[in-house]
Amino acid sequence: MSLTRIHNLSISLDGFATGEPQSAEAPFGHAGHRLHEWMLRTRFWAVEGAGGGADAGGSTGVDHAFAERHGIGFGAEIMGANKFGPPGWQDDPDWRGWWGPNPPFHTPTFVLTHHRLPPMEMEGGTTFHFLDAAPADALETARAAADGKDVRIGGGPTVVRDFLAAGLVDHMHLVQVPIVLGRGVRLWDGLEALEDAYDVEAVSSPSGVTHLTFSRTPVP
Repeated sequence: MSLTRIHNLSISLDGFATGEPQSAEAPFGHAGHRLHEWMLRTRFWAVEGAGGGADAGGSTGVDHAFAERHGIGFGAEIMGANKFGPPGWQDDPDWRGWWGPNPPFHTPTFVLTHHRLPPMEMEGGTTFHFLDAAPADALETARAAADGKDVRIGGGPTVVRDFLAAGLVDHMHLVQVPIVLGRGVRLWDGLEALEDAYDVEAVSSPSGVTHLTFSRTPVP
């Protein structure tokens, strides 16, 4: 059965998954790249994110092992409007996402926004579709497009929180980064006792981050 999964979502010690304010110059606000430095040092990022080859370098330890799962087994992605672009991108007819002509998703990708736009077909198999839909309806649409593969909830934190609150996430990989942001968008608000629905495991990395995996507890 197709699963709904979250991977490589980094949060600060105080639970923020992005800083503020977001802009075209600062996609993660005052957080900058601090939430993602653990991943930027991995072989996964050197090859996939930076476009390197097999000899691109990067670490191959626990951080790499978790990071590379981001691309395995997915047939569709769902993301929020604030992941696709900075505030106001809907009014820019030339905006086609942060990632250039060949985005890293390589699947149908559904952007949740109140602004209806025609699909954007990109290089490498990514087509952005724009949906004004509740989480359950968006997931149904994405599952149909995924053709039996899993659906990735790509973020940002507001979208992830909405899908968790609706009970629609089967597996979640969080990375707790040892920084305090103090402001931004928090993941945990309104999700009291979320852990009761999941088996939770923690793995510490020499980089200083902690990988947290939430796997839905099977119903007896």
